[in-house]
Amino acid sequence: MTSFIESGQRFRLNDPTLAPNAASYLWNRKMMIQMNARGYAVSQYMDPEPRKYAHVPTIAAQTFMQPEQDYFPHHPGRFFYIRDNQSGDLFSAPYEPVRAKLDRFSFEPGLSDIRWVIEKDGVRVELRLDLPVEDVAEIWSVRITNLTGAKKSLSFVPFFPVGYSSWMNRGGHFDAALNTIVCTSVTPYQKVEQYFKNKALKDITFFAADRTPDYFEVAQVAFEGEGGLHNPSALQDGGHLGGGDASYENPAGIMQWDLSLGAGASEDFRLLFGPAFDKAEIAALTEKYINGALEPVQRDYDNYIRSGLGSLELHSPDEDLDHFVNYWLPRQVFYHGDTHRLTTDPQTRNYLQDGLGMIFIAPERTRTAILKTASQQFFSGKVPDGILLRPDTELKYINQIPHTDHAVWLVIATKAYIDETGDRAILEEKIAWTDSDEEATLYEHVTRALRFLASEVDDRNLPYIAQGDWCDPMNMVGYKGKGVSGWLAEASSHAMTTWADICRTENDGETADWLKHEAGKLNDSINRYLWDGSWYARGITDDGIAFGVEADTEGRIYLNAQSWAFLAGVPDPDKQASMLQAIDDQLDTPYGAAMFAPAYTAMRDDVGRVTQKWPGNGENGAVYNHAAAFYAASLYHIGEKERGFAVLSKMLTRPRAQDIKTRGQLPLYLPNYYRGAYYQYPRTAGRSSNLFNTGTASWYYRLVIEQLCGLRGDGDGVLIAPQPPAEWDRFSFKRLFRNATFKVEVNKDTALKAPVMTVNAAPIEGNRLKQVEAGQIYEVHIRLAW
Repeated sequence: MTSFIESGQRFRLNDPTLAPNAASYLWNRKMMIQMNARGYAVSQYMDPEPRKYAHVPTIAAQTFMQPEQDYFPHHPGRFFYIRDNQSGDLFSAPYEPVRAKLDRFSFEPGLSDIRWVIEKDGVRVELRLDLPVEDVAEIWSVRITNLTGAKKSLSFVPFFPVGYSSWMNRGGHFDAALNTIVCTSVTPYQKVEQYFKNKALKDITFFAADRTPDYFEVAQVAFEGEGGLHNPSALQDGGHLGGGDASYENPAGIMQWDLSLGAGASEDFRLLFGPAFDKAEIAALTEKYINGALEPVQRDYDNYIRSGLGSLELHSPDEDLDHFVNYWLPRQVFYHGDTHRLTTDPQTRNYLQDGLGMIFIAPERTRTAILKTASQQFFSGKVPDGILLRPDTELKYINQIPHTDHAVWLVIATKAYIDETGDRAILEEKIAWTDSDEEATLYEHVTRALRFLASEVDDRNLPYIAQGDWCDPMNMVGYKGKGVSGWLAEASSHAMTTWADICRTENDGETADWLKHEAGKLNDSINRYLWDGSWYARGITDDGIAFGVEADTEGRIYLNAQSWAFLAGVPDPDKQASMLQAIDDQLDTPYGAAMFAPAYTAMRDDVGRVTQKWPGNGENGAVYNHAAAFYAASLYHIGEKERGFAVLSKMLTRPRAQDIKTRGQLPLYLPNYYRGAYYQYPRTAGRSSNLFNTGTASWYYRLVIEQLCGLRGDGDGVLIAPQPPAEWDRFSFKRLFRNATFKVEVNKDTALKAPVMTVNAAPIEGNRLKQVEAGQIYEVHIRLAW
């Protein structure tokens, strides 16, 4: 029913009702589409800010994707009706909106396309969605086949709703010269200056075909009539589309072809859907993607996706993990790092952590991200809340809210980049400041960021939280200017210790000593003010109340406050054991470690809007995978490899029907969360957000490469210290590192008391290779003590 196919590079779902929200996604640098298995779609493109070209059927605020996206009959989608003109029977592919019982359903998303195979009453419908590399356009290929031994009379009616594009002006018509349905609108505005800015927008959505339709309709209301989308009035009683336009009505791309198919015969169609500025752009796009050859477009896009499939090839006893790590995880990392989540002002923490994953795919992109971040840093050392990717944009929405954590990610990303590439020259790059033309090296930028971070503390030497740290909706802990973040104290300590290592290699012992001293002071404050007897508090509010403590009935224990304490080396062994036990007892679930527990059920106005989210949803006690990845990193850091692997394993949706049904998604990406509140709301626990925008992907990929496989940079050399789980007797991997190829085989040996490693058949003392020569192949054999 559910399985990976094509050696893990494609997945097959054979039941449209098993996980109704199951989906996959395609993208290029200008657009993204998430296609639901049943035919619903969420799409977005850059113009130059994010916009949609297919809308819900009523006015709505501009949004990207919503967690646990609910679909409904009039939700935007791509639907294909088939009517048997002899019997009058009607079905739709892939499944919505008719929802007829199908003889065969196969949803088969691949790395670089999405396809379906649908069969009903002797008719097969094969659908395939492709994207080009550069343009904003959906290319749909459709094949309709008569599987019977008798002639069939069919009507084929694709229906692409465009929806409520504007309250000012919307409509549509069929342009015979273009053989295209052209849906027009005017982006609403109030200020005169907006008129001139909006003149450059693509206010057209078009639907084109490779053959002239027998009939068409543009007004959705005329098509649907009284029958509803499951049985449109226009298709009842053998009817034909009426050839109407849309006049201040919701438009749609609807065409009809009447087919006479002999036994075993097929008809092929190519359709094109997307936004355009004018009819000249429509003509250019249809010439390329309707009249032009499709195979080169598909090949180029496949090459584009495969260029981002990373630097690791894993072969382990866990085949599901192999498929995910070898294809789908780097694909998700590549999406983030190559598109910046389709925004012009990514949050700084997102921008840098997405770059964290790109060091294994396209490290030059990470280098650019680090330097761009530094160029928008303030002379004081403060790192901004968001990064402007275009000169004509501005910080919006969440980036207008003061957060205090961004310096941490600049340190982590820079250190990881240097470890992976050995490119220490980046530290000498000269960059100005956003508020000063004076230039300083990247080394000074990062050091000054930490000095600024060290100065933003209260009289207990705990850092202020302002209106949020890593947790955006924790916005009321410190809005009066007094609240502090325990997590940020730990993260700052970790960042300072991390940067001190860089300082020593740069022969800057004075700064290294200062950073170590500051980290030690933070650790002392954390232990003095935040230790609650069994775990660390999350913070202290403006009114001096510690939260995330045993006395709290809700939000009693926070995962991040424990994970980053491990990373910062804050607890002694007794405290560490107590913390691990508390996490096992209170946060662990079958779907991963919850962000905190119990989830809040009512507003706590000294913590913030995180407490207003539904219990177990998002940051309110979900299995928030980004936090779970931090936890896994901290476990490997303290030598808890079995726990670390268990956390990583639980984060994966497995390709078994029951797990897909429970989580509601396919094993093609890590979602930003699975529902938490496991003990409060067990019925919905484990349900996926189905949002693939998450910093989890980069952290997960890095942990698999540097901790599970254990191959990571160390100065001019490389450390090779695999940490497989106990149940793996052997595994192997191939890793590209600094333009060299490492082929590593790992076996367990019960006769050994310590690991033994050979490189190109020569024994190596320890686990470090001092030099890595570009272009070389290193055959590494490791025997681990049992």
